[in-house]
Amino acid sequence: MDVTLVNPFVEGALHILDTTAFVKVKPEPPFLKKDIRAQGDISGILEIKGDLHGSAVISFSEKCILGIVSAMFSEDMTEINEEIIDAVGEISNMIAGNVTTKIAEMDKKVKVKFVKVSAGADQDIEHIKEGSHILVLPFRTTKGKMVIEVCYGD
Repeated sequence: MDVTLVNPFVEGALHILDTTAFVKVKPEPPFLKKDIRAQGDISGILEIKGDLHGSAVISFSEKCILGIVSAMFSEDMTEINEEIIDAVGEISNMIAGNVTTKIAEMDKKVKVKFVKVSAGADQDIEHIKEGSHILVLPFRTTKGKMVIEVCYGD
């Protein structure tokens, strides 16, 4: 997996979280995922089409997403509800747009599109590109744990 094509996901997530919720993010060591279990309590699922094919997932712990959305809305959010699900969709959509732009700057024709939100601590997430490695990029934020998963092939 070409790391230069993974970096736009990291840059996009950091930029969107910083500008929308003033959340600072620190990366932890990446690793390859060995199962389909979600890495968080709520996840935005993205589809990658064009010169690259695959999927990406942005997963948040409950504590993290409640803190992020509380900062975005300037009100205390205490449970995962419809507003939180909508916010995860919007954050995922903004990251997808940012990633599409960044990859286009590398002369690749790629469209990253938000597909859906999956919620629940026991969720399974199957990536689009079967047989490919799934790179997991964990982060510690000022609000809690967040993970980006990227899986693609040419």
